[in-house]
Amino acid sequence: MKIDTNNKLRFLSYAIILYMLIALIWWSYLLIIKNKDAYNAKIDLIKITKLLDQSVIDEKEFINDIDILSLKKKYKSQEKMIMGEAIVLAITLLIGIWFINRAYRKQVETARQSRNFLLSITHELKSPISSIKLILQTFSKRKLEQEKIHHFSDNAIKETERLEDLVNNLLLAAKLENTFDIHLEEVELFPLLDGIKENILSKNKNVTIHLNLNENILVLGDKMGLISIFINIIENAIKYSYEKKIIHIEHKENQNYDIISIADNGIGIPNLEKNNIFSKFYRIGNEDTRKTKGTGLGLYIVNQIIESHKGKITVENNQPQGSIFTIFLPK
Repeated sequence: MKIDTNNKLRFLSYAIILYMLIALIWWSYLLIIKNKDAYNAKIDLIKITKLLDQSVIDEKEFINDIDILSLKKKYKSQEKMIMGEAIVLAITLLIGIWFINRAYRKQVETARQSRNFLLSITHELKSPISSIKLILQTFSKRKLEQEKIHHFSDNAIKETERLEDLVNNLLLAAKLENTFDIHLEEVELFPLLDGIKENILSKNKNVTIHLNLNENILVLGDKMGLISIFINIIENAIKYSYEKKIIHIEHKENQNYDIISIADNGIGIPNLEKNNIFSKFYRIGNEDTRKTKGTGLGLYIVNQIIESHKGKITVENNQPQGSIFTIFLPK
């Protein structure tokens, strides 16, 4: 309903600006005509005056008279001024249309993202809570064998961890906008990534993670922030990969940056979406038809933490398929 109202206001704004453009063209035309009429009237007046004074012999001499040339220059200048101001005003109005349209598109996109976020967060919260509730109800109503108790307990723990990760991401996203401070220190990259690898592999089957880097590499960064960066990118790669998920993590460096690339064999990211994926709550596609879980916060958190390190992140296509996220951390 709100979008429909805004849509009507947008078209009303277009109608008003279009009316102003037409009025501008009309009044500019009238001003030019009036300017020419005033010029011709003064020419006639000067001609009559000179004829009465018998100071002009013929038409050629009259046209080249210094007073006539000066008057012509003055009115030509006025005509150019009218045309120039009309063009400036027209361009200003067209820019106004562009700004209105951009603001409308941004509002529609924000509304879509907010709707998608509400749908996804509802599902992400409801699913683990329902699972944990079902497990607890099973424990309370039935006597189970020890093996099944362990099985259900493990599932409950996984759902609790999933819920905890979601809450932590929401809190971190809010913190990044206000009070997030990084603590820079030299971090051993291999042990950090190896620990993340073991943690992720314990929760995910059919995943292979290759660490192609030396064991003695030190990078300058906030340790907890780096952990959040790598976990979010790797889990994102797993989420959007096929059954056999393969991830390669490499380290390079140049004079200014430590460069860490994370390559996957997933479905990839369309080129038109590459500039949007780091936006808050942004997820490719529509929440009504999307099958993958998520809230659109993971890559936003990644980008914000990297920016707080004064670094940058890029994404490009992997070959033959998938994506490569490349992180540049200042030395």
